[in-house]
Amino acid sequence: MQIIDGKATSLAIQDEIKEEVQRRVADGAKKPHLAAIIVGDNPASRAYVGHKIKACERVGFDSTLVELSENILEEQLLDEVQALNEDPAIDGFIVQLPLPDQIDAQRVLEAVLPSKDVDGFHPINAGNLSLGLPGFQPATPAGIIELLKRYSIETSGKHAVILGRSAIVGTPMTLLLSRNANPGNCTVTMCHSRTQNLDEITRSADILVAAIGRPHFVTPDMVKPGAVVIDVGINRIPDATKKSGTRLTGDVDAEGLSDVDGHITPVPGGVGPMTIAMLLKNTLDAAAQS
Repeated sequence: MQIIDGKATSLAIQDEIKEEVQRRVADGAKKPHLAAIIVGDNPASRAYVGHKIKACERVGFDSTLVELSENILEEQLLDEVQALNEDPAIDGFIVQLPLPDQIDAQRVLEAVLPSKDVDGFHPINAGNLSLGLPGFQPATPAGIIELLKRYSIETSGKHAVILGRSAIVGTPMTLLLSRNANPGNCTVTMCHSRTQNLDEITRSADILVAAIGRPHFVTPDMVKPGAVVIDVGINRIPDATKKSGTRLTGDVDAEGLSDVDGHITPVPGGVGPMTIAMLLKNTLDAAAQS
């Protein structure tokens, strides 16, 4: 399998964004400003937000981190969201998921102003995506599309199979790959927990996107030689050789596919860095529209 290097591609995109920020500032515009709300002390969430803040520094964005208690009430969180909505200095912001059980995450996401919803999760942005209208696209699917584009992977007329139907990855990925665009124009099959004859379906895929959150679920016998395999999974599994006792792995058995012809995104270093790059791109676009 040929590696699709998301880390290198992400850095290249960030360099492009940095140059654009420098041009904007030289023309008298303010720096783009990304804010993030994080609730509680979830280590993974803190790591993700930390990567996003560092990326902001790298490209010349201003950034703000709003840290809130695990026990915050829903109405208090909604007040924080509204404050960012009303702050003219903030071009875009995210609410880091997951949220504590006492909070209705969907209600919070719907409270974000669509013009500042750089995660692309608001129903208005989701609706625009489904209709092919302008709007912020979820960063992970947008990052996958950008990888396919920059690696010159042909998608027109190909069969794409999506494992997972989440609103964050699976559903928007289906829309993006099926739209009349390049990359796009795929015939798309979405699979989920009720899908029958899954192995037969995945073996017919020219492009296979795995986004189900189950480590090494996709085995070599499920992949057609020559396929493009996009591994969205980020799973932590035991590994006695690591100081932490664990390591990150994807939804795909990448080692088993190492000798198979085709392309694959690694975990880590594949889709994850691209998610950050596209979040920055959405924020730059939000700043241009403000």
